[in-house]
Amino acid sequence: MITLYDYELSGNCYKVRLFLSILELEFDIEPVEFYPAREHKTDEFLRINPLGQLPALRDDEVTLRDAQAILVYLARKYDKSGHWYPANNAELMGEIQMWLSFADGLTGSISAARLHDLFFFEFDAAACRRRAHELLRVMDEHLWLQEQRGYGYLCAAIRPTIADLACFPYIALSDEGGVSLEDYPAVRRWTDRIKRVPGFTVMSGVFPAGPSLDQQSLASALAR
Repeated sequence: MITLYDYELSGNCYKVRLFLSILELEFDIEPVEFYPAREHKTDEFLRINPLGQLPALRDDEVTLRDAQAILVYLARKYDKSGHWYPANNAELMGEIQMWLSFADGLTGSISAARLHDLFFFEFDAAACRRRAHELLRVMDEHLWLQEQRGYGYLCAAIRPTIADLACFPYIALSDEGGVSLEDYPAVRRWTDRIKRVPGFTVMSGVFPAGPSLDQQSLASALAR
């Protein structure tokens, strides 16, 4: 049985819960209170992850830390479709790895601003928000170009990959860090597409997809 050491309000924990849901895997949750109890720094948890960070995952004899590493592990072990982490496509693998690293930048910017606002961490929130907007501009331009090429996701694939799941949570939670997505329409369209992936699940602050454009047009016609 898979056990996820989890904090409900963590975006990095959420991306693992989300992928487990998409893969339709059964798992147990072991809650670890990040705030205010800081249980991730206790001796008990440090025996699971010496870095004192969430999430961590245990699968039989395997124990892993780092959300991106856990996504890779789950994809390679449990994804029968092979499209979430296609190990036989070197170019696509390189793209995925690039965006997994990009996700760490989102953790250091949007997530840090969110930790400042919600949990009173002593970060330079203004600097975090400036960096967040730099990253969002890069991502929005990339996603717009992807749309022109006929792709709806971060990588040159017709389906989402773990790169999308790695980047999604803190972008979806950006308002909680004082970072607006108003100026990033391609990013907003991308978040809507992720919310429509079968198996998508929500967390506090992340909401289901709204009506599709076709549904909106139909509702408008019926209201006339």
